[in-house]
Amino acid sequence: MAGRHFLFVPGPTNVPDRIQRSMMVAMEDHRSSRFPELSRALFPGLRRLFRCTEGEAFIFPTTGTGAWEASLANTLSPGDRVLAPRFGQFSHLWIDMMQRLGLDVQVLECEWGSGAPEERIEQALREDREHRIKGVMVVHNETATGVTSDIAGVRRALDAARHPALLYVDSVSGLGSIDLRFTEWGIDLAVAGSQKGLMMPAGLGLVCASPKALEAGRSAGLKRVFFDFADMRRANADGYFPYTPSLPLLYGLRESLAMLEEEGLDNVFERHARLAGGVRAAVHAWGLQTCCREARWHSDTVTAIVVPPQHDARRVIDIAFRRYDLALGAGLSKLAGRVFRIGHLGDLNELMLLGALGGVEMAMADAGIDILAGSGAAAAQSQWRGATARAHARMAPQLALVN
Repeated sequence: MAGRHFLFVPGPTNVPDRIQRSMMVAMEDHRSSRFPELSRALFPGLRRLFRCTEGEAFIFPTTGTGAWEASLANTLSPGDRVLAPRFGQFSHLWIDMMQRLGLDVQVLECEWGSGAPEERIEQALREDREHRIKGVMVVHNETATGVTSDIAGVRRALDAARHPALLYVDSVSGLGSIDLRFTEWGIDLAVAGSQKGLMMPAGLGLVCASPKALEAGRSAGLKRVFFDFADMRRANADGYFPYTPSLPLLYGLRESLAMLEEEGLDNVFERHARLAGGVRAAVHAWGLQTCCREARWHSDTVTAIVVPPQHDARRVIDIAFRRYDLALGAGLSKLAGRVFRIGHLGDLNELMLLGALGGVEMAMADAGIDILAGSGAAAAQSQWRGATARAHARMAPQLALVN
């Protein structure tokens, strides 16, 4: 089709021209004496992004799934018990991985559309008087349902129960878009990928580990080779990797970190919150509901929209793609056909998102869903105009300093 494809799935996200240009590099010797000039700058930037003041960051040539496995394999042993709430597709997949690796997973079943249940986590930990539970696993931002869990609240639950379990956090679709405070919130392992808030292609799995997590690695019995933290730490100390890294992606990561720091993390988080508020205003104007059960769990990176019972969300998605070159996220697992998802994270602004909302309205109308054309886009505009003006007024002094 003529024009530009509109990618509004919750990952992979749009790759800015600036990052694309940074990755167009000739191959080089990753063992040369000059290579550490690139790699050594990445780790401090990643720690700042995770807001980690105590701990280490790791970069694996993999995806978020690989980062999951790395975090587990380096800190746990076969048969170890872990506690994991299941409230969406990605918490479900993480649980499946843990079970396949030979861990004893105590699952807290939750309604999809809810966040991690802090009270139930605290209760389960209080009941674990022998401290058999070695880890608590929480998905920070569940893209399947458009839900963000309260990680600080989960940490308070661990502290209230006086339990020594490690806190593991999947922030694949949160890092770089939603506030995450690794050290302040007492996170021990946080994992992410390059293809969402970092605005890059998929291919880098990122892990941040606390000193407590690194110490756990001394006795962890799960097998690991490719994902071994010890191998990474030895090689990274001199600015290298234990095997061939993805050079273009490392250059892209350097540019991504620079872009996020130039905008300022707090401004990045505010922008995502502002854009998400406009999407939710549009959903309300259409007379529809989001999958998220409570406002406190609303995600600022993805909105899952429930279609009326007599309609199939897959038809909306297909019409949007085939007629209007707009890619929307599908409902996953038990939500298939019931929801479609608008991803609003990474490199985007109000006008880009207005185009997506217009495409969604046309696709829903074409699918026979009774909405008033233009109502959602108008509601989003009303939401954004004042909020955007206030945001720019706040940023003006910072922009003056940059220029």
